[in-house]
Amino acid sequence: MIRCHLARMMGEHKMRIADVARETGLSRATVTLLYKETAQKVDLGAIEKLCQLFECQVGDLLEMTPQ
Repeated sequence: MIRCHLARMMGEHKMRIADVARETGLSRATVTLLYKETAQKVDLGAIEKLCQLFECQVGDLLEMTPQ
């Protein structure tokens, strides 16, 4: 299972979904799916924009965990 740490990162930076969408240019729907960890697939460009926003690596945002 792949876990997305977007919600934790947003909390640490005191950001809302609307803030992330505005700063990255991603749609609110995309950010919401990642925030709630319900996304089935994600564009690499979206991951890149989030990593740039939070100044992190892909491994900080996404984590593979055993089911």
